[in-house]
Amino acid sequence: MNTIEHWINGSYVPAGERTAPVTNPATGKVTGQVALASVEDGNAAVAAAKAAFPAWRDTSLARRTQVLFAFRELLNSRKDELAAIITSEHGKVLDDALGEVSRGQEVVEFACGIPHLLKGSYTENASTKVDIHSIRQALGPVAIISPFNFPAMVPMWFFPIAIAAGNTVIIKPSEKDPTAVNWVAELWKEAGLPDGVFNVLHGDKVAVDTLLTHPDIKAVSFVGSTPIAKYVYETATAHGKRVQALGGAKNHMIVLPDADLDLAADAAINAGFGSAGERCMAVSALLAVGDIADSLVEKIADRARTLRTGDGMRGCDMGPLVTSQHRDKVSGYVDAGEAAGATLVVDGRGVVPDAEGDGFFVGPTLFDHVTTDMSIYQEEIFGPVLSVVRVDSYDDALATINANPYGNGTAIFTNDGGAARRFENEVEVGMVGINVPVPVPMAYYSFGGWKNSLFGDTHAHGSEGVGFFTRGKAVTTRWLDPSHGGINLGFPQNS
Repeated sequence: MNTIEHWINGSYVPAGERTAPVTNPATGKVTGQVALASVEDGNAAVAAAKAAFPAWRDTSLARRTQVLFAFRELLNSRKDELAAIITSEHGKVLDDALGEVSRGQEVVEFACGIPHLLKGSYTENASTKVDIHSIRQALGPVAIISPFNFPAMVPMWFFPIAIAAGNTVIIKPSEKDPTAVNWVAELWKEAGLPDGVFNVLHGDKVAVDTLLTHPDIKAVSFVGSTPIAKYVYETATAHGKRVQALGGAKNHMIVLPDADLDLAADAAINAGFGSAGERCMAVSALLAVGDIADSLVEKIADRARTLRTGDGMRGCDMGPLVTSQHRDKVSGYVDAGEAAGATLVVDGRGVVPDAEGDGFFVGPTLFDHVTTDMSIYQEEIFGPVLSVVRVDSYDDALATINANPYGNGTAIFTNDGGAARRFENEVEVGMVGINVPVPVPMAYYSFGGWKNSLFGDTHAHGSEGVGFFTRGKAVTTRWLDPSHGGINLGFPQNS
C-alpha cells in the first residue's frame, strides 16, 4: 500500500512507526497510509528549514521571482493532476477541485510581484546630512497548518508569499488528504527552489505541538475550527511567535423582498451545497426577510432535488463528506433539527449516490422554520445542510448576524443599492458579498473574518500577508563628518 512520507530538505523521509489510513471518501476504500510525525521528525524538518534560510533570504529578488514564475508555469500546465489528487482524497467533484487550484494559483501570481511589494522607503536629509530608509525582511522558518477542506488552496494562501519574501516553510497538511502538498513539494523542486525551503511534515497533534513550541519557528499560519484556532493562537503566541489563526464560520445570506428570487435560489444552492458544504465560506443560514420565504424555500427545494450526489470523478454535482465519522456527525445534526421542530423540506440522509463501494454521503438537506436557539443554527455543521430562518425585517436580519459569535463571510441579495451600502457598513463580518454568495476576495485583497473566526490581527494573503511574513527595519545613516564629532550625552535631536 502507498505510504505518504514527509518531505524534508528536498527528498522524502521514510515514515516511522505511526501511520494513519488515507481513504477515498467516494468509495470508502483505504488508498494509502500517511506518516504521523514524531517530535524527532518535527525537529528535523525545522532544522532543515533553519539551515536553508540564510541562503534563501540572501538570494536576490530577481532570482526568487524567477523561481516563483517557474512554479507558476508548472502549476498551470499540470493543475489537472493536482485536482485529481484532491478529488481522490477529499471527495469534492473534479470541477470544484480544479477551481480550488485556480484560486490558489492567484496567490502564486500575486507573489510573483514580490519585488514591488517589498519596496521600502527613503528620506534624504531627514536631519542635517542624516538619511533614513526602511526595509522589510524575512522572518525565518515559518509553519503552515492547513485543513482538509482545501488541501491545495489554503496552503497556497500562505506559502507563495512566505517563500517569495525570503522565508523557509514547513507545512503540516491534514492527515485526511495529505498527498496534494507532497505533489506541490515535488513541483517546487522542479521549479528550482533550493532544498530545505519547502518542507512537508505529516501528522497529528504531536506534529502540530512541535511546530507551535519550537524556538526556531518564527510564525504560524493556521486554518481550521474555532476551538483549534484558539488553541494554536494561545500556544504559539505564548512561545513568542506571530500567529494568524483563521477559525470556523456560520455564514449568513440575507434575501430581501426586492431580490430576484431565482438568482437568490441559485446562489443558495451553489453556496450551501458546493463541496458538500465543507467550505469555511459555505452559506449555512439563509435569512428570508418578509413574505418571500414560502416562494424562496420552494425554489431552493426544487433545485436541491435535481442535484446528483456521487463520486466526484463521475461528473456529479456534489461529492461525499470526507470521513464516515463526519458523515455520521452531519446526519446527527439533521436528526437534531427534526427533533427541535424545524421543518425538514429536503432530507439528504437517504441519498442514493452515483458511486461504487461504501462512500460517505449525505445529500442536499434543507430546513425551514429554523430558530436561533436550535443546534443546526448555532453550530458549524460543515456539511450540506441549509437552514432557512424567517425574519420580519432587514433590521432583524442584521441583528441576527451581528449577534452570532462568528464573523467570517456573509452575503445580501437585493436590488436596493441603499440597503446594500448600509449592510456593508453595519454588518460585523470580515468578508461581505453583495449579490455574491461566496465572497472570497481576490489574492491582492486579504482573506479573513472577525470575532471567533479569526485569532490574531492579520488576515491571509494580500498586503496583510506580505506584512505578516516580513518585519520592518528602519535604518538611520550619517557618513563620517568631522563637524558631528564631540561628546554629547543628550537625547539625539533633529536639526
